[in-house]
Amino acid sequence: MAHPDYLTDLASTVYENLESQHDWTLLESHIHKQSSSLVENNKTWLPRPLITGLPPRRLYLHPDDQVELVKTHATYTVDETPEIEWVVPMHLNEKFTLKQLAEVFDSLELPEPLAEGRCKRLLMAIVHDDSTVVYYFVHDGIVKPRQN
Repeated sequence: MAHPDYLTDLASTVYENLESQHDWTLLESHIHKQSSSLVENNKTWLPRPLITGLPPRRLYLHPDDQVELVKTHATYTVDETPEIEWVVPMHLNEKFTLKQLAEVFDSLELPEPLAEGRCKRLLMAIVHDDSTVVYYFVHDGIVKPRQN
């Protein structure tokens, strides 16, 4: 079943925001699971349109790496190479449940050689009526709090 037009429009708004305002590259929109057959009737729809892309710099520092930075007074070197990120567009007024979030995580397919694992985090892109977009990390499961 195709996605409603408003979800497709949200994805377009977020895609353009990432490309023009945040300098992301390698952007792709996804509406079907990547492993789906190329035959139209056999495609598996994602729960909602998703976006993948490469930010200009690494967006997330694992809490263990943060602890090391604090312990060593910033002499610890962190790999700052950006990683491909998954983005879930949604509207500010949308009622998004934990069940829906779990369905999104269940639908994500990691690139090789990580395909055996499960995506641990994604960016939720929340769009306001005035097209302002705010991004939040959402994790699959419990994560240590960040160090301040």
